[in-house]
Amino acid sequence: MDEEVYNQQIEAIAGAMIEDDLSIDEQDPANLEKYKEKAMSVYNLRDEDAMKLVYEALLYLKLKNSPDGDPLTKGDQFGAGFS
Repeated sequence: MDEEVYNQQIEAIAGAMIEDDLSIDEQDPANLEKYKEKAMSVYNLRDEDAMKLVYEALLYLKLKNSPDGDPLTKGDQFGAGFS
């Protein structure tokens, strides 16, 4: 998959999380199911890949809200899909 497309998918899922006022520290799979289902239907992803996208969206939001810097440059330090 093209990295730019994947990054756009992460941002789209993160945007949905922001709209729903989801905590960036959310870890309960039941609360993340909505975003996994969205990723599966909109991006035609398998269950495992959709959940990976959801967790990367949470990481993106956490880095974006971090006072330490830009998530796009810090993401590589955490093995995130965006760079």
